[in-house]
Formats: sequence, C-alpha cells, structure tokens
Amino acid sequence: MARVVKVFRTLRNHWKKSTFAVCVLSYGGHWLYGKHCDNVLRREACIEARAFGHELIGPQEHLKKAIVILNPAACNGKANRLFEKNAAPILHLAGVEVKIVKTDYEGQAKKLMELMDQTDMLIIAGGDGTLQEVITGLLRRADEETFSKIPIGFIPLGSSNSLSQSLHLVSDNKVQHITSATLSILKGETVPLDVLQIKSEKEQPVFALFGLRWGAFRDVASSISKYWYLGPLKTRAAHWFSSLKQWPQTHQASLSYLAPVPRPPDLPTEIPPRPNLLYRIYRRLNNYWNPPIEELAKEPEPERWESKDISTLELTVSTHNKNPNLSRFLGMNEYYFISFRTKKVLNPMENIEDASQIEASAASLNLPEGAGFYDIDNEEYEAMSVEVRLLPRKLRFFCSAERREQLAQAQ
Repeated sequence: MARVVKVFRTLRNHWKKSTFAVCVLSYGGHWLYGKHCDNVLRREACIEARAFGHELIGPQEHLKKAIVILNPAACNGKANRLFEKNAAPILHLAGVEVKIVKTDYEGQAKKLMELMDQTDMLIIAGGDGTLQEVITGLLRRADEETFSKIPIGFIPLGSSNSLSQSLHLVSDNKVQHITSATLSILKGETVPLDVLQIKSEKEQPVFALFGLRWGAFRDVASSISKYWYLGPLKTRAAHWFSSLKQWPQTHQASLSYLAPVPRPPDLPTEIPPRPNLLYRIYRRLNNYWNPPIEELAKEPEPERWESKDISTLELTVSTHNKNPNLSRFLGMNEYYFISFRTKKVLNPMENIEDASQIEASAASLNLPEGAGFYDIDNEEYEAMSVEVRLLPRKLRFFCSAERREQLAQAQ
C-alpha cells in the first residue's frame, strides 16, 4: 500500500511530465490499435481473394489478365505504397495475371491507352485525374468500340475519388476502402455508366463521367487552398475576396441544346448459348427459300436545336453517375439527359428552387473570350466554346454487390 501511495505522490509532484506521458501513451496506443485493425482488414481480404485463386479452370481457359494503370504521384506520393500493401496482394492471390504500368508525368495515361493491348479487365489505380485521363485516352482510340467493352475497375488511391462513392460503400478507413474496391473487381459485378463527350474546334475531345462546371463557384473553389492559413474560415474568405475582385459575379453565355431522345436498349452482357445443329440447318434452309425482306433505311430527321442566352453565377453540365439514388444510374429510364443548372446560392451543391434545369441529349456552349477555366471531372481546362454529347451506357465499371443491391432497392 505504501508503494502505491508513493507512486501517486510522485505522479502528483511531477504532474506536467505525467500528463505528457499519458498523452504520448494514449496516442501511441491509438496508433498501434489502428495498425492492428488495418492488418486484420488486409488479412480478411486476402483470405477472401485466395478463395478465387483456388477455383479450378478448364483446360481451354486461361488466367484472367489485368492491366493496371497506376499513378504513383496520387495521394501526395503515397499511391504506390498503398497499392503494394492493400491491392496488389489481393490480385495476386486471386490468380490474376497483373501487368502494372506506372505513369511518370501528367497526361501520360492518355498516351498509354493508345498502346494498350487487348485484356480481360482494365484497372485504374489513382484519383479523379488518373481516371479522367484513362477514360479520355481509351475513347480517343480508333477502335474504341472494341476496347470500350472491357470492364473497368477503379481502386481509389487519390486525394479525390468521386467515382468510388458511386461504386462502393463509403468508408472512413482508407485500407477498407481500397480492399473492398479490389475485391469488387474479383467478384465481377458491373454497372453501366454514361459518358460525356466534350469537343471543341481546337483540341481533341475530352471525356468525363460526371460533368463540366463553369462559373464563379468553380473559380472560388480553385482558390480556397490559397487561404489555408485561415483554417476553417478559408472557404468564406475565398468567397469574400472573390466578391471584392469582381461584382456582380454573373457569367454570360449562349446555350444551344437538343431535346432528350429515347435511350437505346442495353446490350446483353452475357453471350447467349449457341443453338443446336439441327436448328441451325433449319434456319439456313428457311432463309434460303424464304429470304428476309430488307427494310429501307429511314432518313434521319434533322436535329432541332433550341437556343437560349443565359446569365448565371454557375453553370453545370452533369450526368447522374454521381447520384446512386437515381434510376438513371442503372439505365432503367426511357430518357437520358444532361442537366444545366444556374446556381444562385452560396452552396452550389444544394438543390433549390432558384436553380433552373434543362434536360438535353446534346448541347453547345458558346462562351466569350477570356471566360476563365472549366472543371471537367475536377480537372482544370481552359474555358472555350464546346459541344457536349451524352454517350449512354458507354463504359462498364466494377461495383460492390452491396452497392448494387442498394441501387436496386432505390428503384
């Protein structure tokens, strides 16, 4: 008892050192516990992946091949380490023949897509910038009709991973987020996504999964990081200084658009079984004696463009890929469209009555000179006059089974 009293007396007499030691031990214990939880998540994911690797394949089948486009500079240079520790072991244990291609500079992923060979799956390991480059390079190919059918997996390794919120369950744990995204690739559940084709007269077309953003709020969002020293007030400070530099902050543009058109039917993902020999012989004989009558091709109707002059704080051209609660995400509706919204509030993400929306299948934006910059899938481009078209169900992405069930229940 005397020894216990002596210990408490020592702690009381040296309360500053005692307080510091308690803080260090608490932080160290929390850090070690987090590392232990991460190792448990990795072990469970590897056990699940090993089950895929133990599956037997037929003598005529081959191992699945995957090309991984990895951006080591993503997440402030941590992407390579995150991939090697959390994603690479899962792919190898599953028996996937992986070919890793690392990018060295910005824009290289577009050039790599021109040289890519046929593969069973394409995996993008990076953030929004890497994803946008790969999609653009893939759809710029002359044989994009063939390569766009390759299923795409997305492993979120960047600072901004907008697509991951639509494909996988959101998790605050980085390791769990990466391992679950990698396992969803092995499980093979896919979902079709629409793509925006943004084309100007000067440059090659750019492709986006979410949309194009132009206006005052985009300009403010790009300048928030300059006021990092103001802490939680940096966003309000950026809006305040932007208002001082330019007032009013309205932007003028001319907009032409096409009305929504019926969405084409979705193609089956599985190849139907081949009919038996007798049926094939009967069908050929029937076509020989009763040849089918070819219908004359109808002339396409001329496009009816509608024009409108707009004055707005913010203009957004967007798909519904980012909103998993809408049925258009699974392509179950009869129409597809692009949304144009004029924002008149501080928070441009709010759905308010002051925001107007136009549904369209294509649009042409005519901007004045010196219009600033666009944001296309969170990547900055020089603002110029462009034509935007929606390519419905253009690409198929791997998604988690849990997310697919949620999407099905939301119908």
